[in-house]
This record gives sequence, C-alpha cells and structure tokens, in this order.
Amino acid sequence: MTYKQVATMISTIGLPYAYDHFTDDTERHPPFVCFIFPESDDFAAENKNYVKIRRLQIELYTDNKDFVLESQVEAVLEANGLPYETEGAYLNDELMYMQTYTTEVLING
Repeated sequence: MTYKQVATMISTIGLPYAYDHFTDDTERHPPFVCFIFPESDDFAAENKNYVKIRRLQIELYTDNKDFVLESQVEAVLEANGLPYETEGAYLNDELMYMQTYTTEVLING
C-alpha cells in the first residue's frame, strides 16, 4: 500500500478523518476518525531497509459506545486483508469513547 491508499481506505469508513489530528480550528464532534503511523518495524539487511513495515493505528471517537461504527471500521480492515488488534477506553477529559485499531501495513511508496 502507499500512504495515499491507506488514506483512501480510511475514507471508506464514511466519517470525517485526519492524519493524527484535525488542523483547522473547527470544533470536532464525534463520530470521527484519526489515524497515525506511530512506529515502524522494517525488515532490514545489509544496511538497507528492504521492506517498509509501518504500524497503523486507527482511532474511532464516539460520544457513546457505538458497536455499529466499530463494525464498519472492522469491515474496512477485513476487506483490505489487514488483521488487527483493538482496545477501547473512555476519555474522561474529552467525554468520549476512543476505540483503537492497530495493524501493520507494507508501504511501497
């Protein structure tokens, strides 16, 4: 996948989305999605990175626990052949839920 293909995949969830955070001054009301590439786990040998492997973290923010939206995110990941782990938390300071999906993607451009 390319970084652009990852963004296109995220867009198919059908919610407002941004990389890491929204950069405009508009106040965001859930539901929305943010995604990041927080780290890499590249395959390297002979002083070269042969395969670029990026951890992809997708964060779904909702006012209330929303199993239907969570299923939509999971369906997008599954349709793209990406196994994932998930973790949820209520953000007291933000008064919203965050469901995080973590997977890895091979980046080729």
